[in-house]
Amino acid sequence: MEHVHLAAEEDDLYSGYNDYNPTFDSEELDNDAGFQQAVRTSHGRRPPMTAKFPGTAIGGRALGTSFGSRMPMASSMGRPMTGAVQDGAARPMTAVRAAGYSSAMTRGSTFDPLGQSKGPAPPLEGKSEDTPDEKVKILEKKVNDLIEESCLAHGHGDLQLVSLPLAKEAGRKERALVRQREQSGNADHINLDLTYSVLFNLATQYANNDMYAEALNTYQVIVKNKMFSNAGRLKVNMANIHFKQKNYPKAIKLYRMALDQISNSHKEMRIKIMQNIGVVFIRMGQYSDAITSFEHIMSESPNIKTGFNLILCYYAIGDRERMKKAFQKLICVPLGIDEEDNHPHYKALAEKFIMTSAKLIAPAIEATFAAGFDWCVDMVKSSQYVELANDLEINKAITYLRQRDFKQAVETLKTFEKKDSRVKSAAATNLSFLYFLEKDYDQADRYADLAMTADRYNPAALINKGNTVFVKKDYEKAAEFYKEALRNDSSCTEALYNLGLTYKRLGRLEESLDCFLKLHAILRNSAQVMWQLANLFEMLEDPHQAIEWLMQLITVTPTDPQVLAKLGELYDSEGDKSQAFQYYQESFRYFPSNIDVIEWLGAYYIDTQFCEKAIQYFERATLIQPTQVKWQLMVASCYRRSGNYQKALETYKDIHRKFPENIECLRFLVRLCTDMGMKEVQDYATKLKKVEKMKEIREQRVKSAREGSARGTRREGSASSGEVMKGPVPTVSKQVNPVFVFSDSGHSSHGTSAKGERLSAKMRALPGSNEPYEASSQRDIDASYVDPLGAPMERPKTAAKKRNEDDDFADEELGDDLLPE
Repeated sequence: MEHVHLAAEEDDLYSGYNDYNPTFDSEELDNDAGFQQAVRTSHGRRPPMTAKFPGTAIGGRALGTSFGSRMPMASSMGRPMTGAVQDGAARPMTAVRAAGYSSAMTRGSTFDPLGQSKGPAPPLEGKSEDTPDEKVKILEKKVNDLIEESCLAHGHGDLQLVSLPLAKEAGRKERALVRQREQSGNADHINLDLTYSVLFNLATQYANNDMYAEALNTYQVIVKNKMFSNAGRLKVNMANIHFKQKNYPKAIKLYRMALDQISNSHKEMRIKIMQNIGVVFIRMGQYSDAITSFEHIMSESPNIKTGFNLILCYYAIGDRERMKKAFQKLICVPLGIDEEDNHPHYKALAEKFIMTSAKLIAPAIEATFAAGFDWCVDMVKSSQYVELANDLEINKAITYLRQRDFKQAVETLKTFEKKDSRVKSAAATNLSFLYFLEKDYDQADRYADLAMTADRYNPAALINKGNTVFVKKDYEKAAEFYKEALRNDSSCTEALYNLGLTYKRLGRLEESLDCFLKLHAILRNSAQVMWQLANLFEMLEDPHQAIEWLMQLITVTPTDPQVLAKLGELYDSEGDKSQAFQYYQESFRYFPSNIDVIEWLGAYYIDTQFCEKAIQYFERATLIQPTQVKWQLMVASCYRRSGNYQKALETYKDIHRKFPENIECLRFLVRLCTDMGMKEVQDYATKLKKVEKMKEIREQRVKSAREGSARGTRREGSASSGEVMKGPVPTVSKQVNPVFVFSDSGHSSHGTSAKGERLSAKMRALPGSNEPYEASSQRDIDASYVDPLGAPMERPKTAAKKRNEDDDFADEELGDDLLPE
């Protein structure tokens, strides 16, 4: 009863006594710094582990035996064995009187079972961080934390900003730690593992940041220190750096030094180093030395990568027989995985190397490509990669296709019609594509259906089916096939592109735009996608966005003349002539044969009153289209406008020799000869009247035969101003932009005045005909011509003889007129 009474009386002293307190968890006492310091003896040794921990509920006899035997040590330390003092009060070891506890004990009294203490026990010493040992431990922890943070930062990709500064800071802390040990006289207890970790991490971070010189210097510090065991292996890292720097002889030297310092027990590491040596020899072009390394590896520990590299070396030296042997070794390399294990990536890599090797050596190992491929297929059929045989056959057909041997490609693919569904679908897909290229759309549709029947989830088969429907202009149905292909494979860019084109044909421009914007997010540098986006924005009447996409496009294809010309056209439509001229000029520089660009540049110089510069562009147009009389007439007109009448006369004469029935040429020859007082004027006037009469007769016949018909209109050709006033407008006018209709006489074919107007830089085509005049043709001649350059500006009167103000050949008798519209 006394025991219970004491427990009740001293309730505050025992409060929470039965609660779990980690302080008394014996499993963690080894890691408790305070406990470990408390139990150290005066000689700096830990007490034997046989000692019983105080504070356990053991009997008085057991306690007296074990605890009493240790009391002299405790007394010599001048403090209790455990932290049994709580808030200045002595806590009993047990609640039994035999242990020396009595109810008379009060707070502040000392628990003294042997009765040796005369006064209260001194309090436990607090943990001090000022001692040298504690400072060393704190510094060591900081260094380890910095190394860990540096490695984690590298794993997250923060190379320059985080990982390298942390590695450098760890190095500074570690040097401070070494100085701290030296000052405390513990220089012999330097933590070599920590020093190695700091230097190794620092070298690694230098290498990751491409600071190769610093990385090599740091590795050198480790390698030269004899106190670091196995530091010679780091020469592999140093060799890797030299390899990146393309210092191949130094890399091989260090690889071999590392190989010498690694024992044969580390077989896997030695194999990897020999692989690196072989790769370096390949880079140096020393294939024989590389073959030696790879052959040794294939005899000791064969693997897929080494087997593939060995085939490459034999192919490089042209050794046909050894290529065959190496291929046989490659397909016999064990994968090292069980059939139940799921290693798709490793198996896929092996299949990729085998397929690549077969395609590489097939043309080299036999007299023909087909025979070599057949040999590879036979070898594969007898190996663990038997399922690759069909894929090799399909690749054989694709190779025929690349060689443009369509017949052999089709014959090879047709052999798969009775194979399993996967192979049949692949073969039928390729056959559909082949027939589509040959524009045999019925056969393409048939094989597309066959491919879909074999594998309905084959996106390529669905795309081919959609293409065959697209060419039949059933765009709604084609869109459904493209959508289904995207549902089966959301990353199928071909289906997304074709769907965008389909929406564009349907006039659903916003949906088309959405398709191409998605496609651009996948294919960031696709020139075709950017062009489609620019074209869609132009169709949506948003020229600014169209220009933005074209500007992005020329960063990918800066020399594409069509893109540059389109930019010029858009800037011209926005009224920015200088930018338009810049891009048209660039387009002409890369492709000087684009008629549209040539005529725009010629018109630009005419519009800016630099006719002399326009001549070179019209002369180039003459070279490109020598049977088109309008370009030669433009050259002559430029000479006349620039004041070079003699050159203009020579040019008109040359045109007359080539096109004797051209009315405009004869008309200007008459005017020039009259103005220059030449005797040939009467001959040209006679020819002109004769040609005009013949033209009038032909027109009357056409009008009487098929008046008003479209064909009759096409055959009339151009006529003089008088004839245009009498009859319907000729067909040539349908090709002419109205802004181009200018004439020296100031009369248009519609009776409107164009006196003094200039050529617009926005023009797209000079006067022409759907049926250009051919010198050898006997058809009706498009001979109508009026100077498209318009009336010239007033020039200074420098001649001795005063000219009339409308001296621009305004001879009404000759019937001046404008170009028909």
